[in-house]
Amino acid sequence: MGRKYEKLVRDLIPEIIRKNSEEPVTRVLNNEEYWEKLVEKDREELEEVRSAITKEECKMELADKFEVLLAMIEYQGFTLNEIQLAAEEKRKRNGGFTKRLFLEKVISKQDTSK
Repeated sequence: MGRKYEKLVRDLIPEIIRKNSEEPVTRVLNNEEYWEKLVEKDREELEEVRSAITKEECKMELADKFEVLLAMIEYQGFTLNEIQLAAEEKRKRNGGFTKRLFLEKVISKQDTSK
């Protein structure tokens, strides 16, 4: 019967499984499925980043998340450089996250003039 995973895995995982004397059952996803599974994998990796305890674990989980992001970028037909430039443009326009600002609410000027 085997263990069920039903998730997107890195390209060398089937080979690693075979080296452990097991037989992987895989299929190639179509475009729609691939994008959906990349998004799921991104969420999975985010949760693993959140649950990392040590700095080393966090680094490795961020590396996994970055790998998924690279696959998403490639799937959409962009280059990493294009995404970096878009991020720089947004950073110039809206700022980054270095100030750690948390917006609690916005008070309308109409509310304060009464």
